Amino acid sequence: MKISIFGLGYVGAVSLACLSRDGHDVIGVDIDRTKLDLIMAGKTPVVEEGMVDLMARVAASGKVTVTTDAQAAVLDSEISLVCVGTPSAANGSQDQGAILRLAEEIGRAIAEKQEPHVVVFRSTLVPGTVEDVLRPIIEAQSGKKEGADFFLCFQPEFLREGSSIRDYDKPPFTVVGANHAYPVERLRELFGQLPCKFLETTVRSAEMMKYCCNNFHALKITFANETARLCDALGVDAFEVMDLMCQDTHLNISRAYLKPGFAFGGSCLPKDLRATTYLAKIHDVEIPMLAGIMPSNRDHLDLALQKLLATGKRKIGFVGLSFKTGTDDLRESPLVSLAEQLIGKGMQLSIYDPEVRLAQLLGANRSFIEKHLPHIGQMLRGEIEGVIDESEVLVVGLADQAVFDTLASRCRPDQVVLDLVNLPNRAVIRAKVEGLCW
Repeated sequence: MKISIFGLGYVGAVSLACLSRDGHDVIGVDIDRTKLDLIMAGKTPVVEEGMVDLMARVAASGKVTVTTDAQAAVLDSEISLVCVGTPSAANGSQDQGAILRLAEEIGRAIAEKQEPHVVVFRSTLVPGTVEDVLRPIIEAQSGKKEGADFFLCFQPEFLREGSSIRDYDKPPFTVVGANHAYPVERLRELFGQLPCKFLETTVRSAEMMKYCCNNFHALKITFANETARLCDALGVDAFEVMDLMCQDTHLNISRAYLKPGFAFGGSCLPKDLRATTYLAKIHDVEIPMLAGIMPSNRDHLDLALQKLLATGKRKIGFVGLSFKTGTDDLRESPLVSLAEQLIGKGMQLSIYDPEVRLAQLLGANRSFIEKHLPHIGQMLRGEIEGVIDESEVLVVGLADQAVFDTLASRCRPDQVVLDLVNLPNRAVIRAKVEGLCW
């Protein structure tokens, strides 16, 4: 097929690479010229396992083109996948500015098309957005009718940063929310070969189920972390408790996220929780458990801050800064928040993260770090050894075997290590190792 993809962040870039790998002609659309130049040069705009080799292959295949012209992309394709960001506004509501502007552009392009066009929204959207907000805009701009001249549907994505290509090839299921059979069949042609169930539902149900999935993931992380705090107070091994609980694969769902660790962050869970609680508030619905997840997550971050301040030491090294090992995504990373608070209390920080290279950060990722850690360039170190050598306390938020080995060989007895990842070799590290709540 001929496919246009709008928004070349994690979801859009991985989708572009995988769809073109599978033989489709793909047009990547983004307002960030740097991302487009990287893709055409065979380079990935996101840090993701397998993307370096895959992007190099697909760029050389002739199956990929890029543009900033939304109208041209719609006219040259049969299906458009919309993956633009929907971040949180200041009050917790969903900022739909980018997707509203794009809907107008898509509508004007559809006005010039003779054949029906399928628009697939993959961005997380508040339930009702496609039918009540985006459809009227596209109909007004195109002068055409949805369901006859063009088709809208919602297909949530389930790509986790760090394993996006594997998740693309083996998703838990494919869910398509649509009001007509035509777009469902087109998407079945596109994704029906994947080894999972292909499920049809309403647009609203598909929009809502994406929020439910992300909220449940956030809940599982919080549940494991709250359990760890209680276990710590009771002298119980939290990892053993959670491992026992996870043996029940019939009722306890799965192992995903159910392990004690640091606070959650990233570009999905926090903003979708805020949007959910905002929706409940404006509809006078009480959701105390979901509303309590973000405060509980902040408590987990505060626990790390308290432990660091209690050491009485001022030179603190961070091993890891992104919200998740194996990515360069700093958006709402709890490690960034922790660093920000420590700087505010006058601590001297040095930071090592092999995936975070300031010159390569793009878009929302760069804006976030410039707002929260404007002087990060002075703190970043190119090698982990330098961070270890100049620090009195080390915060380990990077789950990587090479990091574990370096800590074992380099740490000194006079140092303190705050372990946020459950170090597997803590017994051989010469420093004093403290778990967050284990």
